[in-house]
Amino acid sequence: MRVVVVGLGIQGRKRAHFAGQDVVATVDPVVADATARDLWKIPVDSYDAALLCVPDGVKLELLHYLVGQRKHVLVEKPLFAANAAEIVSLQKSAQAMGVLVYSAYNHRFEPHIARVKQLLAEGAVGTVYRISIYYGNGTARLVRESSWRDRGTGVLHDLGSHALDVVAQWSTRPADDYSAVSLTAYENRAPDHAVFHAVGHSPHVFAELSLLSWRNHFRAEVIGESGSLHIDGLAKWGDSYLTWRRRVLPAGRPDEETWRIPSGDPTWQAEYEHFSVLCMNHVSTDLSRDIHIHEALKRISASTSQQAERR
Repeated sequence: MRVVVVGLGIQGRKRAHFAGQDVVATVDPVVADATARDLWKIPVDSYDAALLCVPDGVKLELLHYLVGQRKHVLVEKPLFAANAAEIVSLQKSAQAMGVLVYSAYNHRFEPHIARVKQLLAEGAVGTVYRISIYYGNGTARLVRESSWRDRGTGVLHDLGSHALDVVAQWSTRPADDYSAVSLTAYENRAPDHAVFHAVGHSPHVFAELSLLSWRNHFRAEVIGESGSLHIDGLAKWGDSYLTWRRRVLPAGRPDEETWRIPSGDPTWQAEYEHFSVLCMNHVSTDLSRDIHIHEALKRISASTSQQAERR
């Protein structure tokens, strides 16, 4: 498959690396070593798909252009628009053209996140009562120095979309159940710390997101009637652990089983290979997960005063 990488920032460089010899051209308006300054300069018969790693504001225009040229597209998350109808329209266009639009959420390919999905499908903890996620990194200063990243709902848009995608892998729930507990801007213009929950349906969901966690960390906990699952860390940052605790009734120390994934990020290669297989198998575009995340993010941000509390 011949691919064009559009946007040569950190994400674009990674995508280009893992696409390897499939890359036939790169596009960036300011990066000197890009093949072209804009996508329209690349002959449409020279590539089959695009890896779109650009700011949110230009995503939809580029997506519609690529779909109109019958090109498959992997677009960096989240797929956000003024309203969900625009995403529905994009989905219909892609289906009519017979091409795939795929939103990249590489955490789906984190080994332990994928294993929790499998264990839950197998009923490992019985009825799930609650899911909690903490996702933090230390990028507040880097984000503040970016004119396009430090805006809007900040960390909620960035890391919150990942958290919502993980929850959607592990459970089914309506988007309108989510609400914000707090959106706070400690150092940045946009929120650099966020807490949200969903407690109107089961399982209950609790999430905390931060750009102020000076040591990058991810943890997740799934509590169920017959046991619990606990993730500590992501492989991209170091050793990652998953513990399965089997409840002892009426009370007592649970049986435990722990798996360790050594440091090393397998997700980028796995996601590119997944995208390639979907394209080769002519899988139809399905943006229902993106619509769910879009609506949940809007619901969370609308449940506040729209203005982050300043400390």
